Amino acid sequence: MMETEQDGRAPGQQHRAPTMQGVLLGTPEVMTPYIAAFAQVAPHIRLALPQDVVDPEAVTLALAWDPGADDFRPYPNLRLVSSIAAGVNGILASESLPGDVPLMRIAGESQAQMMAGFVTWHVLWHHRRFGDYLANQRQRHWQRLPMRDASDVRIGLLGAGKMGSAVARALMALDYDVAIYSRSGRNLPAGAEGFSSTDGLERLAARSDILINLLPLTAETRGILNAELFARMPESAALIHVGRGEHLIEADLLAALQRGRLGGASLDVFAVEPLPQDHPFWHHEKIVITPHDACDSTPNQVAQEVSEAMQRLDDDLLPTSVVDREAGY
Repeated sequence: MMETEQDGRAPGQQHRAPTMQGVLLGTPEVMTPYIAAFAQVAPHIRLALPQDVVDPEAVTLALAWDPGADDFRPYPNLRLVSSIAAGVNGILASESLPGDVPLMRIAGESQAQMMAGFVTWHVLWHHRRFGDYLANQRQRHWQRLPMRDASDVRIGLLGAGKMGSAVARALMALDYDVAIYSRSGRNLPAGAEGFSSTDGLERLAARSDILINLLPLTAETRGILNAELFARMPESAALIHVGRGEHLIEADLLAALQRGRLGGASLDVFAVEPLPQDHPFWHHEKIVITPHDACDSTPNQVAQEVSEAMQRLDDDLLPTSVVDREAGY
């Protein structure tokens, strides 16, 4: 007879976690790929679209992206709500989001490194004037442009979270002069100067040849990229905007570019997405557009992080990336 352990498993047999039921809250085209990812990475968590949920009371996990106002109401026994990305403002906006259930965001290292690579490319674009070189190529005009050492280019970072820290370290490795604005001004990567408060934001803007926005969207940060901030930046400075579309006052950016207050902008996020085809950003020679693609977590990465978070809850611990609802991130 085969020897067994006390719980009935054969020696060395892996314990199988009990099956958990989860629901996908968001548009089906966005959410459906997570069904296969969880089946592969975390098969003990079964996901379904709302119309396919047999017993709403059995649902303990909600995976969400821009859910509707009432989307959480059918599920009274949720233990965890998770975003599929770093942003949670769309989830926080849902009127039915239960107040006593932990909300987590995706905050893996691979996502931060992807953001660091994306932002570094755009810093180099503005610093080394690659847009001017492409314009010269179209004119078949051979001209070497003046060079600046990276150490002479002052970078201002708005946001000191995991992504902001990864961006700062990548840029400092290339010898850029990096300063960071955050709520506390503390816990910054070694070598980066910290700023906080309204006065700190103004001082950071004044020393930013390239300003990078990585802030979360909160009531305090909505509209933070505006004419007043641009006016404090050095003439011909550049903006790299990878936060949330609602951070930017679009008319103020266009005016700053028109006057030469700003010399260029890289925009990955917009107030309306997809960006309307008749929007002036599309044809502006000083603007680089990407379709909200700076970084992303794969469905498999989301499945891994959510599975780990559920295990922490089983161990009476909160997820490592739990959201502070009062702060908004």
